[in-house]
Amino acid sequence: MKWLVRFSLLFVTMAAVAAAGWYAVERLRPMPLAYPAPSAVPEVLLDHGQVRVATNCEFLYASVSTQRDELLAYLEFQYLRGLGLPGASEVLLTVPRTVHPDRTYRVALVVENDLLRAIPNLSELKARGFINSFDIRCATRKNIEDKRAQTALFLGAYNFPVRKKLENLSQSKLRPSVERFILFKSRTDRRVRAGIQPVPPELTPEQASELASDIIEVSRFYSLPLDFFLGIGAMENNYMNVRGDLEHAVWKRRAEPGDIVLKRRRGRVLVSNYAIGMWQITRETLRYAHELYLKDSRDYSRLSPRLRPGAELEFDSVDSHKLTTYAGLFFRDLLDRFDGDAALAVGAYNGGPANPNLGYTDGARAAANHARKVIEQMAALDGRPVTQTRFFMPGRQ
Repeated sequence: MKWLVRFSLLFVTMAAVAAAGWYAVERLRPMPLAYPAPSAVPEVLLDHGQVRVATNCEFLYASVSTQRDELLAYLEFQYLRGLGLPGASEVLLTVPRTVHPDRTYRVALVVENDLLRAIPNLSELKARGFINSFDIRCATRKNIEDKRAQTALFLGAYNFPVRKKLENLSQSKLRPSVERFILFKSRTDRRVRAGIQPVPPELTPEQASELASDIIEVSRFYSLPLDFFLGIGAMENNYMNVRGDLEHAVWKRRAEPGDIVLKRRRGRVLVSNYAIGMWQITRETLRYAHELYLKDSRDYSRLSPRLRPGAELEFDSVDSHKLTTYAGLFFRDLLDRFDGDAALAVGAYNGGPANPNLGYTDGARAAANHARKVIEQMAALDGRPVTQTRFFMPGRQ
Protein backbone atom coordinates (compact mmCIF):
# COMPACT_ATOMS: atom_id res chain seq x y z
CA MET A 1 0.00 0.00 0.00
CA LYS A 2 2.88 2.46 0.84
CA TRP A 3 4.40 2.03 -2.60
CA LEU A 4 1.02 2.94 -4.17
CA VAL A 5 0.75 6.15 -2.09
CA ARG A 6 4.33 7.11 -2.99
CA PHE A 7 3.71 6.42 -6.65
CA SER A 8 0.51 8.54 -6.59
CA LEU A 9 2.32 11.47 -4.93
CA LEU A 10 5.18 11.20 -7.42
CA PHE A 11 2.74 11.14 -10.35
CA VAL A 12 0.82 14.22 -9.06
CA THR A 13 4.08 16.12 -8.48
CA MET A 14 5.41 15.30 -11.95
CA ALA A 15 2.12 16.34 -13.56
CA ALA A 16 2.14 19.64 -11.64
CA VAL A 17 5.73 20.33 -12.69
CA ALA A 18 4.91 19.57 -16.33
CA ALA A 19 1.82 21.82 -16.27
CA ALA A 20 3.68 24.66 -14.58
CA GLY A 21 6.57 24.34 -17.01
CA TRP A 22 4.23 24.50 -20.00
CA TYR A 23 2.49 27.53 -18.53
CA ALA A 24 5.80 29.27 -17.90
CA VAL A 25 6.81 28.76 -21.53
CA GLU A 26 3.46 29.66 -23.08
CA ARG A 27 2.13 32.38 -20.78
CA LEU A 28 4.85 34.03 -18.69
CA ARG A 29 6.40 36.01 -21.51
CA PRO A 30 8.92 38.78 -20.83
CA MET A 31 7.29 41.99 -19.66
CA PRO A 32 7.84 45.31 -21.47
CA LEU A 33 9.60 46.89 -18.48
CA ALA A 34 12.06 49.75 -18.51
CA TYR A 35 14.39 47.48 -16.51
CA PRO A 36 14.99 43.72 -16.84
CA ALA A 37 12.22 41.44 -15.62
CA PRO A 38 13.21 38.44 -13.52
CA SER A 39 12.74 35.07 -15.14
CA ALA A 40 9.70 33.20 -13.88
CA VAL A 41 10.77 29.74 -12.74
CA PRO A 42 7.94 27.61 -11.30
CA GLU A 43 8.61 25.46 -8.26
CA VAL A 44 6.38 22.75 -6.83
CA LEU A 45 6.04 23.05 -3.05
CA LEU A 46 4.23 20.98 -0.46
CA ASP A 47 2.83 23.46 2.08
CA HIS A 48 0.98 21.92 5.07
CA GLY A 49 -0.14 19.00 2.97
CA GLN A 50 -1.19 21.14 -0.03
CA VAL A 51 0.64 21.33 -3.33
CA ARG A 52 1.57 24.84 -4.53
CA VAL A 53 3.23 25.89 -7.78
CA ALA A 54 5.04 29.12 -6.93
CA THR A 55 7.42 31.19 -9.04
CA ASN A 56 10.57 33.04 -8.09
CA CYS A 57 8.84 36.34 -8.97
CA GLU A 58 8.37 38.83 -6.15
CA PHE A 59 4.81 39.44 -7.43
CA LEU A 60 2.45 37.98 -10.01
CA TYR A 61 -0.18 40.13 -11.66
CA ALA A 62 -2.70 39.54 -14.43
CA SER A 63 -3.41 42.12 -17.10
CA VAL A 64 -7.20 41.78 -17.61
CA SER A 65 -8.25 44.82 -19.64
CA THR A 66 -6.78 47.36 -22.05
CA GLN A 67 -8.50 50.56 -23.16
CA ARG A 68 -7.57 53.49 -25.36
CA ASP A 69 -10.14 55.70 -23.62
CA GLU A 70 -9.09 56.84 -20.15
CA LEU A 71 -12.56 57.31 -18.64
CA LEU A 72 -13.72 53.88 -19.85
CA ALA A 73 -10.54 52.38 -18.39
CA TYR A 74 -11.18 54.12 -15.06
CA LEU A 75 -14.82 52.96 -14.99
CA GLU A 76 -13.70 49.37 -15.70
CA PHE A 77 -11.10 49.67 -12.93
CA GLN A 78 -13.71 50.93 -10.45
CA TYR A 79 -16.16 48.22 -11.51
CA LEU A 80 -13.66 45.41 -10.86
CA ARG A 81 -12.47 47.09 -7.67
CA GLY A 82 -16.00 47.07 -6.29
CA LEU A 83 -16.59 43.36 -6.96
CA GLY A 84 -14.20 42.02 -4.31
CA LEU A 85 -12.72 39.51 -6.75
CA PRO A 86 -11.58 36.16 -5.28
CA GLY A 87 -7.86 35.57 -5.46
CA ALA A 88 -7.04 39.21 -6.31
CA SER A 89 -5.46 41.28 -3.56
CA GLU A 90 -5.37 44.53 -5.55
CA VAL A 91 -6.80 46.12 -8.69
CA LEU A 92 -4.41 48.48 -10.49
CA LEU A 93 -4.79 51.06 -13.27
CA THR A 94 -1.67 52.11 -15.18
CA VAL A 95 -0.50 53.68 -18.42
CA PRO A 96 2.90 53.48 -20.20
CA ARG A 97 5.60 56.13 -20.03
CA THR A 98 5.18 57.03 -23.68
CA VAL A 99 3.88 60.50 -24.58
CA HIS A 100 2.09 59.08 -27.63
CA PRO A 101 -1.54 60.33 -27.76
CA ASP A 102 -2.82 56.76 -28.35
CA ARG A 103 -1.87 55.52 -24.91
CA THR A 104 -3.13 52.13 -23.82
CA TYR A 105 -4.49 52.01 -20.28
CA ARG A 106 -4.21 48.70 -18.47
CA VAL A 107 -6.29 47.27 -15.65
CA ALA A 108 -4.44 44.55 -13.73
CA LEU A 109 -5.09 42.25 -10.78
CA VAL A 110 -2.35 41.34 -8.30
CA VAL A 111 -2.79 37.59 -7.75
CA GLU A 112 -1.43 34.95 -5.40
CA ASN A 113 2.01 33.59 -6.27
CA ASP A 114 0.60 30.12 -6.79
CA LEU A 115 -0.27 29.09 -10.33
CA LEU A 116 -2.49 26.24 -9.13
CA ARG A 117 -4.80 28.82 -7.52
CA ALA A 118 -4.26 31.94 -9.60
CA ILE A 119 -5.13 30.32 -12.94
CA PRO A 120 -8.44 28.70 -11.80
CA ASN A 121 -9.50 31.95 -10.04
CA LEU A 122 -8.86 34.02 -13.16
CA SER A 123 -10.51 31.40 -15.36
CA GLU A 124 -13.62 31.58 -13.17
CA LEU A 125 -13.73 35.37 -13.48
CA LYS A 126 -13.51 34.99 -17.25
CA ALA A 127 -16.24 32.32 -17.30
CA ARG A 128 -18.52 34.58 -15.24
CA GLY A 129 -17.94 37.45 -17.66
CA PHE A 130 -16.15 39.80 -15.25
CA ILE A 131 -13.03 39.83 -17.44
CA ASN A 132 -12.63 39.00 -21.14
CA SER A 133 -9.10 37.62 -20.92
CA PHE A 134 -6.03 37.52 -18.68
CA ASP A 135 -2.29 37.47 -19.12
CA ILE A 136 -0.23 36.57 -16.04
CA ARG A 137 3.04 38.43 -15.72
CA CYS A 138 5.99 38.65 -13.36
CA ALA A 139 6.87 41.85 -11.44
CA THR A 140 9.42 43.16 -8.99
CA ARG A 141 8.43 45.00 -5.83
CA LYS A 142 9.58 48.30 -7.39
CA ASN A 143 7.40 47.68 -10.44
CA ILE A 144 4.32 46.98 -8.30
CA GLU A 145 4.98 50.05 -6.15
CA ASP A 146 5.21 52.10 -9.33
CA LYS A 147 1.82 50.74 -10.47
CA ARG A 148 0.30 51.46 -7.06
CA ALA A 149 1.53 55.05 -7.25
CA GLN A 150 -0.04 55.50 -10.68
CA THR A 151 -3.30 53.96 -9.47
CA ALA A 152 -3.35 56.38 -6.53
CA LEU A 153 -2.90 59.31 -8.94
CA PHE A 154 -5.90 58.21 -11.03
CA LEU A 155 -7.98 57.81 -7.87
CA GLY A 156 -6.95 61.25 -6.65
CA ALA A 157 -7.67 62.93 -9.97
CA TYR A 158 -11.11 61.32 -10.38
CA ASN A 159 -12.05 62.26 -6.82
CA PHE A 160 -10.86 65.86 -7.07
CA PRO A 161 -13.38 68.42 -5.66
CA VAL A 162 -15.83 69.46 -8.38
CA ARG A 163 -16.31 73.09 -9.37
CA LYS A 164 -19.59 72.79 -11.27
CA LYS A 165 -22.66 70.70 -10.64
CA LEU A 166 -24.25 68.64 -13.39
CA GLU A 167 -27.15 71.11 -13.65
CA ASN A 168 -24.78 73.95 -14.62
CA LEU A 169 -22.84 72.12 -17.32
CA SER A 170 -23.25 72.90 -21.01
CA GLN A 171 -24.28 70.20 -23.46
CA SER A 172 -20.75 70.12 -24.88
CA LYS A 173 -19.41 69.37 -21.40
CA LEU A 174 -22.10 66.78 -20.68
CA ARG A 175 -22.14 64.72 -23.85
CA PRO A 176 -18.67 63.04 -23.76
CA SER A 177 -19.07 61.78 -20.20
CA VAL A 178 -22.73 60.76 -20.64
CA GLU A 179 -21.71 58.86 -23.80
CA ARG A 180 -19.00 56.94 -21.94
CA PHE A 181 -21.26 56.22 -18.97
CA ILE A 182 -23.88 54.73 -21.32
CA LEU A 183 -21.25 52.68 -23.15
CA PHE A 184 -19.82 51.39 -19.87
CA LYS A 185 -23.26 50.35 -18.54
CA SER A 186 -23.98 48.50 -21.79
CA ARG A 187 -20.66 46.65 -21.65
CA THR A 188 -21.06 45.61 -18.02
CA ASP A 189 -24.66 44.45 -18.38
CA ARG A 190 -25.00 41.05 -16.72
CA ARG A 191 -26.50 39.48 -19.85
CA VAL A 192 -23.60 40.71 -21.99
CA ARG A 193 -20.93 39.76 -19.44
CA ALA A 194 -22.23 36.27 -18.73
CA GLY A 195 -23.52 35.52 -22.24
CA ILE A 196 -27.09 34.97 -21.01
CA GLN A 197 -29.30 34.10 -23.97
CA PRO A 198 -30.61 35.92 -25.80
CA VAL A 199 -27.56 38.20 -25.41
CA PRO A 200 -28.59 41.80 -26.16
CA PRO A 201 -26.44 43.58 -28.74
CA GLU A 202 -23.88 45.76 -26.98
CA LEU A 203 -24.05 49.44 -27.92
CA THR A 204 -21.47 50.77 -30.36
CA PRO A 205 -19.66 54.05 -29.60
CA GLU A 206 -21.72 55.71 -32.36
CA GLN A 207 -25.00 54.51 -30.84
CA ALA A 208 -23.92 55.63 -27.38
CA SER A 209 -23.02 59.07 -28.76
CA GLU A 210 -26.42 59.48 -30.42
CA LEU A 211 -28.25 58.25 -27.33
CA ALA A 212 -26.28 60.60 -25.06
CA SER A 213 -27.28 63.56 -27.24
CA ASP A 214 -30.93 62.41 -27.24
CA ILE A 215 -31.09 61.98 -23.46
CA ILE A 216 -29.50 65.37 -22.76
CA GLU A 217 -31.77 67.15 -25.24
CA VAL A 218 -34.96 65.48 -24.00
CA SER A 219 -34.08 66.05 -20.33
CA ARG A 220 -33.61 69.77 -21.02
CA PHE A 221 -36.73 70.05 -23.16
CA TYR A 222 -38.92 68.60 -20.39
CA SER A 223 -36.84 70.04 -17.49
CA LEU A 224 -36.03 66.57 -16.15
CA PRO A 225 -33.35 65.72 -13.57
CA LEU A 226 -30.72 64.30 -15.93
CA ASP A 227 -29.14 62.05 -13.31
CA PHE A 228 -32.45 60.32 -12.52
CA PHE A 229 -33.33 60.05 -16.21
CA LEU A 230 -30.01 58.28 -16.75
CA GLY A 231 -30.75 56.16 -13.67
CA ILE A 232 -34.06 54.99 -15.18
CA GLY A 233 -32.31 54.04 -18.44
CA ALA A 234 -29.71 52.05 -16.51
CA MET A 235 -32.32 50.25 -14.43
CA GLU A 236 -34.59 49.38 -17.31
CA ASN A 237 -32.23 47.89 -19.88
CA ASN A 238 -28.78 49.43 -19.47
CA TYR A 239 -29.66 51.52 -22.54
CA MET A 240 -29.91 48.53 -24.86
CA ASN A 241 -32.78 48.03 -27.31
CA VAL A 242 -34.43 44.77 -26.22
CA ARG A 243 -38.08 43.85 -25.71
CA GLY A 244 -39.07 42.66 -22.25
CA ASP A 245 -41.94 40.99 -20.39
CA LEU A 246 -43.02 39.27 -23.59
CA GLU A 247 -45.76 37.28 -21.81
CA HIS A 248 -47.26 40.34 -20.10
CA ALA A 249 -50.86 41.05 -21.08
CA VAL A 250 -53.78 43.19 -19.80
CA TRP A 251 -57.56 43.03 -20.06
CA LYS A 252 -59.34 45.97 -21.68
CA ARG A 253 -62.95 46.89 -22.44
CA ARG A 254 -62.26 47.10 -26.15
CA ALA A 255 -59.40 46.71 -28.58
CA GLU A 256 -57.74 49.85 -29.96
CA PRO A 257 -55.75 50.41 -33.15
CA GLY A 258 -52.41 48.63 -32.94
CA ASP A 259 -53.46 46.20 -30.18
CA ILE A 260 -52.40 42.57 -30.36
CA VAL A 261 -55.52 40.73 -29.18
CA LEU A 262 -54.81 37.43 -27.44
CA LYS A 263 -58.24 36.49 -26.13
CA ARG A 264 -61.85 37.73 -25.99
CA ARG A 265 -64.21 37.03 -23.10
CA ARG A 266 -67.54 38.54 -22.00
CA GLY A 267 -67.14 41.76 -23.90
CA ARG A 268 -63.50 42.28 -22.85
CA VAL A 269 -60.22 41.65 -24.66
CA LEU A 270 -56.83 40.46 -23.45
CA VAL A 271 -54.07 42.34 -25.28
CA SER A 272 -50.30 41.93 -25.34
CA ASN A 273 -48.50 44.52 -23.21
CA TYR A 274 -44.80 43.70 -23.58
CA ALA A 275 -42.16 46.34 -22.85
CA ILE A 276 -40.41 48.13 -25.70
CA GLY A 277 -36.78 49.12 -26.17
CA MET A 278 -34.20 50.64 -23.89
CA TRP A 279 -36.80 52.47 -21.78
CA GLN A 280 -38.96 49.34 -21.38
CA ILE A 281 -42.18 51.28 -21.93
CA THR A 282 -45.14 48.92 -22.17
CA ARG A 283 -47.46 49.20 -25.15
CA GLU A 284 -50.25 50.64 -22.98
CA THR A 285 -47.92 53.17 -21.35
CA LEU A 286 -46.67 54.16 -24.80
CA ARG A 287 -50.26 54.74 -25.88
CA TYR A 288 -50.78 56.93 -22.78
CA ALA A 289 -47.56 58.87 -23.49
CA HIS A 290 -48.68 59.48 -27.09
CA GLU A 291 -51.97 60.90 -25.81
CA LEU A 292 -49.98 63.22 -23.54
CA TYR A 293 -47.94 64.28 -26.57
CA LEU A 294 -51.03 65.11 -28.65
CA LYS A 295 -52.35 67.34 -25.83
CA ASP A 296 -48.99 68.93 -24.99
CA SER A 297 -48.60 72.66 -25.65
CA ARG A 298 -44.79 72.71 -25.79
CA ASP A 299 -43.09 73.84 -28.99
CA TYR A 300 -41.79 70.57 -30.42
CA SER A 301 -40.03 72.39 -33.24
CA ARG A 302 -37.31 73.04 -30.65
CA LEU A 303 -36.57 69.32 -30.59
CA SER A 304 -34.33 67.68 -33.18
CA PRO A 305 -36.47 66.18 -36.00
CA ARG A 306 -35.46 62.61 -35.11
CA LEU A 307 -36.92 63.10 -31.61
CA ARG A 308 -40.36 64.37 -32.70
CA PRO A 309 -43.18 61.79 -32.62
CA GLY A 310 -45.69 61.72 -35.45
CA ALA A 311 -49.40 62.45 -35.22
CA GLU A 312 -50.27 58.75 -35.41
CA LEU A 313 -48.82 56.12 -33.07
CA GLU A 314 -47.40 53.14 -34.93
CA PHE A 315 -45.94 50.69 -32.44
CA ASP A 316 -43.71 48.91 -34.94
CA SER A 317 -42.05 52.12 -36.17
CA VAL A 318 -41.21 53.80 -32.85
CA ASP A 319 -37.41 53.94 -32.87
CA SER A 320 -35.08 54.56 -29.91
CA HIS A 321 -34.98 58.32 -30.59
CA LYS A 322 -38.74 58.85 -30.37
CA LEU A 323 -38.98 56.32 -27.53
CA THR A 324 -36.60 58.54 -25.54
CA THR A 325 -39.00 61.46 -26.12
CA TYR A 326 -41.98 59.39 -24.95
CA ALA A 327 -40.03 58.21 -21.87
CA GLY A 328 -39.10 61.80 -21.04
CA LEU A 329 -42.68 63.03 -21.42
CA PHE A 330 -44.00 60.17 -19.26
CA PHE A 331 -41.39 60.91 -16.58
CA ARG A 332 -42.32 64.62 -16.72
CA ASP A 333 -45.99 63.69 -16.24
CA LEU A 334 -45.11 61.61 -13.18
CA LEU A 335 -42.99 64.42 -11.70
CA ASP A 336 -45.93 66.82 -12.10
CA ARG A 337 -48.32 64.27 -10.60
CA PHE A 338 -46.10 63.87 -7.51
CA ASP A 339 -45.36 67.61 -7.13
CA GLY A 340 -41.76 67.24 -8.23
CA ASP A 341 -40.94 64.37 -5.86
CA ALA A 342 -38.34 62.54 -7.96
CA ALA A 343 -38.25 59.48 -5.69
CA LEU A 344 -41.98 58.82 -6.08
CA ALA A 345 -41.95 59.67 -9.80
CA VAL A 346 -39.10 57.25 -10.49
CA GLY A 347 -40.82 54.54 -8.44
CA ALA A 348 -44.05 55.13 -10.36
CA TYR A 349 -42.21 54.76 -13.68
CA ASN A 350 -41.78 51.11 -12.73
CA GLY A 351 -44.68 50.33 -10.39
CA GLY A 352 -47.33 52.71 -11.71
CA PRO A 353 -48.73 55.91 -10.14
CA ALA A 354 -50.90 53.95 -7.72
CA ASN A 355 -48.02 51.81 -6.44
CA PRO A 356 -44.58 53.49 -6.76
CA ASN A 357 -41.81 50.91 -6.40
CA LEU A 358 -39.38 52.51 -3.95
CA GLY A 359 -37.00 49.56 -4.25
CA TYR A 360 -36.71 50.44 -7.94
CA THR A 361 -36.10 54.05 -6.88
CA ASP A 362 -33.15 52.94 -4.74
CA GLY A 363 -31.55 51.19 -7.71
CA ALA A 364 -32.18 54.14 -10.03
CA ARG A 365 -30.77 56.54 -7.42
CA ALA A 366 -27.57 54.48 -7.13
CA ALA A 367 -27.14 54.60 -10.93
CA ALA A 368 -28.01 58.32 -10.92
CA ASN A 369 -25.41 59.07 -8.26
CA HIS A 370 -22.81 57.11 -10.22
CA ALA A 371 -23.67 59.02 -13.42
CA ARG A 372 -23.52 62.36 -11.60
CA LYS A 373 -20.11 61.59 -10.11
CA VAL A 374 -18.67 60.50 -13.47
CA ILE A 375 -20.02 63.58 -15.28
CA GLU A 376 -18.97 66.10 -12.64
CA GLN A 377 -15.51 64.59 -12.18
CA MET A 378 -14.83 64.63 -15.92
CA ALA A 379 -15.96 68.26 -16.01
CA ALA A 380 -13.61 69.04 -13.11
CA LEU A 381 -10.76 67.69 -15.24
CA ASP A 382 -11.98 70.03 -17.99
CA GLY A 383 -12.34 67.07 -20.33
CA ARG A 384 -8.61 66.36 -20.29
CA PRO A 385 -7.23 62.90 -19.49
CA VAL A 386 -5.27 62.60 -16.27
CA THR A 387 -2.16 62.02 -18.38
CA GLN A 388 -2.38 65.65 -19.49
CA THR A 389 -2.80 67.20 -16.04
CA ARG A 390 -0.47 68.13 -13.21
CA PHE A 391 -1.61 65.00 -11.32
CA PHE A 392 0.22 62.65 -13.63
CA MET A 393 3.72 61.28 -13.48
CA PRO A 394 4.16 58.42 -16.00
CA GLY A 395 5.14 55.03 -14.63
CA ARG A 396 6.58 51.74 -15.79
CA GLN A 397 4.53 48.87 -17.11
